[in-house]
Amino acid sequence: MPKAKHTSDTANPAQGRKIPRLDSAVIKRLLGYIGVYKVRIILVIVCILIAALASVISSMFLGILIDDYIEPLLLSAQPSFDGLLSVILRMACIYGLGIICSFLYNYIMVGISQGTLKSIRDDMFSRMQRLPLRYFDTHTHGDMMSRYTNDTDTLRQLISQSLPQLFNSAVTIVAVLCAMLYTSVWLTIVMLLGVFCMLKISAKIAGGSARFFIRQQQSLGSVNGYIEEMVHGQKVIKVFCHEAANKEGFDALNQELCDNATKANTYANILMPMMGNISNLLYVVIAIVGGTLAIRGVSHITLGDIAVFLQLTKAFSMPVSQVAQQINAVAMALAGAGRIFEMMDAEPEQDNGYVTLVRIKEVDGKIEETDERTGQWAWKHPHHDGSLTYERLAGDVRMFHVDFGYTPDKEVLHDISLYAKPGQKLAFVGATGAGKTTITNLINRFYDIADGKIRYDGININKIRKPDLRRSLGMVLQDTNLFSGTVMDNIRYGRLDATDEECIAAAKLANAHDFIIRLPQGYHTQIDGNGSNLSQGQRQLLSIARCAVNDPPVMILDEATSSIDTRTEAIVQAGMDRLMQGRTVFVIAHRLSTVRNANAIMVLENGRIIERGDHADLIAQKGKYYQLYTGAFELE
Repeated sequence: MPKAKHTSDTANPAQGRKIPRLDSAVIKRLLGYIGVYKVRIILVIVCILIAALASVISSMFLGILIDDYIEPLLLSAQPSFDGLLSVILRMACIYGLGIICSFLYNYIMVGISQGTLKSIRDDMFSRMQRLPLRYFDTHTHGDMMSRYTNDTDTLRQLISQSLPQLFNSAVTIVAVLCAMLYTSVWLTIVMLLGVFCMLKISAKIAGGSARFFIRQQQSLGSVNGYIEEMVHGQKVIKVFCHEAANKEGFDALNQELCDNATKANTYANILMPMMGNISNLLYVVIAIVGGTLAIRGVSHITLGDIAVFLQLTKAFSMPVSQVAQQINAVAMALAGAGRIFEMMDAEPEQDNGYVTLVRIKEVDGKIEETDERTGQWAWKHPHHDGSLTYERLAGDVRMFHVDFGYTPDKEVLHDISLYAKPGQKLAFVGATGAGKTTITNLINRFYDIADGKIRYDGININKIRKPDLRRSLGMVLQDTNLFSGTVMDNIRYGRLDATDEECIAAAKLANAHDFIIRLPQGYHTQIDGNGSNLSQGQRQLLSIARCAVNDPPVMILDEATSSIDTRTEAIVQAGMDRLMQGRTVFVIAHRLSTVRNANAIMVLENGRIIERGDHADLIAQKGKYYQLYTGAFELE
């Protein structure tokens, strides 16, 4: 089964990745999530407009204060401060209104950003549940986690900070420009020349910064994916002394992240100081030009006008610098959004099935559907007249001339034909990579076949709804997966509506009850992580119990005892034997002792069935199975 891996010895893991580009469709889609909060956004816009106008009006008041109040008071022999106090109080009210509106829109934007991120995460998780197994086989888990954490955090910064800041800056620029033109056209021309230089410089710097911020996000996802893989495989790394080689692989990825982050942040960090210095220089130029015009009497510029214009220059330069700075955050957020939407847009698992499998029981001579474990599995057969009949599932599974490949250009199964009658035990043996697990993946429809047919009680499995098909097929895997919660919760995972009594009955059937009641809180013992506080055998017994609580007509056991000791294997095998009674069972095993009692044994090699028969028949043939069983040839 193909899976994305990082290899440090053969190739640089930092190479060969596609750099995502900013897309207008990403922006439009992101705005669709934000647009749900229309009323709040309108309120934010109103607050930003008031806050920006309050800032400009306050600057204009400075001219009135100097020309109409302070200057006359300085020239008056008996100054009166009554009017001065009134205008200062009016300015304080305007400033206060601006402060209140600024607080309100920032407060509202926090709610909008968190609500938007919740919706995005909900959609991400919902879409992830619909992705096929192939997607998880070809994407590292750490990279997927990075989309939930790092990429969504960039969106939080965009929505709560960058977008309101950009809008506020735009409104402020327009309002300040109008105030400047009203105050002095000549000084406005000088100021615009300086701003033009600022924009040219910021565009040059921000362009390079945005490019590297996009690369930084992808590099961060790769580093997270590599770390997750290494943490998960620490035991294997220690056993094979692969620490140095893994460090080389990590160093390559980490260096790439360091290079991209350094370049991105270098551009970003030099932008604001440069804009600030240009703004200060422009401030000085405006003061000199304004003073010269006032002294020479050009355009009737007053002392108050110069003071107002200097204030407006600062008010204009600051939002221009802020816009330049926010470009980096916008670029990084859109890169993160692109990665999020890329995952959400991955092709979902297709399900064209229409046959429904249900549990039924007979009540007062009538067939009724039920969720109880005591019910029998059946498929619902609707008729043209609207009536329903139920055909009981016996567990007959047959494959006819099946071909399959994980990629179109490479087949791994060739012309596979087999049958398992109800109640029979069918075993697959063969070397690693022979195709044993692949066959069971096809029965579950984790992957769809390229050619041939698979029938379940005579029904083509492509016609059966995938959720129904999988609920009727129990699987016990070599690698157990337990979830955070109690022991009872993990058993109930096999059927979420199972009662406590049914879970306990399933545990007894699986031979797990005895060890469970010896746990500190019995069935209510909390499981840590993936069951790290339990032994491998105990985890496997819980996995069998989880399968037993669903009571499926067909069982698949994929090397379920290969990673446990002989004594524990006997306990687990006893649990599985109980579970297998009366069911159709497919067994994959390296230990041939576990398949001796199988009704039929299939020996696979290079994706083909080369021998078939029961144990006695295959021993008599003295072929590959005989060699495996007698030790003349060992499984790899």
